[in-house]
Amino acid sequence: MKDTILAISGKPGLYRLISSGRNMLIVESIDAEKRRIPAGARDRVTSLTDVTMYTTTEDTPLMKIFQNIADRYEAKPVPLHHKTSGTEELEAFMSEVLPEYDKDRVHVSDIRKLVQWYNILIAGGITKFWEEEEQTEA
Repeated sequence: MKDTILAISGKPGLYRLISSGRNMLIVESIDAEKRRIPAGARDRVTSLTDVTMYTTTEDTPLMKIFQNIADRYEAKPVPLHHKTSGTEELEAFMSEVLPEYDKDRVHVSDIRKLVQWYNILIAGGITKFWEEEEQTEA
C-alpha cells in the first residue's frame, strides 16, 4: 500500500496524507466527502503503518492484520458493527484473523477500533494492505 493512512487523535475516521508543509500536514478524509483539513503540530497524528498489535510471539503490523481480514472476507466489510457487537463476537473474530493475538494485552476496545478502521478503509476503496516485499523492507 503506497498511500500514507493516518489516524488523528480527537478526529473521527481515517485520513490520507496529501502534502506536508511547515508545521502542518494536509490530509483528506477516507470517506465519500473527501474533505481536506490541516493537521497541525498540536494534533497527535499516527501512521497506520507504524501501528502493531500484541501477539504471543512478536508484534504484528496492523497492515498485515488488515490484509488477513481482507483475505478472509474477500475484501468486503466485516459484518460486525464496532459499536454494537458483543465481547464474545469480537474475540471470536479476532481469533479467526489473528489466532496468536495476546488476549491479556489486546483489549476489546482495540478490536472495536480494528473493525471500525478496516471497514472505513474498505468503504474508501482500499483493499490491498500488505505485500510480502514490505516484510523484507520492515
